[in-house]
Amino acid sequence: MFRLMGCIYKDARILKSTVICDESASSRTHKIFSGLNFICLEFDLEKPIWLESNITDFQHHSKTRFTQDNFIEELDFDYLSIEVIEEG
Repeated sequence: MFRLMGCIYKDARILKSTVICDESASSRTHKIFSGLNFICLEFDLEKPIWLESNITDFQHHSKTRFTQDNFIEELDFDYLSIEVIEEG
C-alpha cells in the first residue's frame, strides 16, 4: 500500500489534511503525481509547479512543501505539504 499525506498550513497550524491511498501497480513517481492531483482536487487548488528544491527535498526525505512560489494563483495559506507516509 502506498499512502501520501497532504496538509495545508497557515501560521504553523494545519487547516486541512488528507491521506491518499494507492494500491495500483504503478511506479512510485506515478503514484506521487496521481496522489498530488487528488490532493489538489480535494483542496480545490491548482497543481503546483515542481521546482528543483522540491524535487531534491522529495528525493532525500520523501516530503516537500509547496509555497506561493509554486503556484500561479494567490494563496490564502502559507504552504501545502506532501509526504509519503507508507510504501510497500
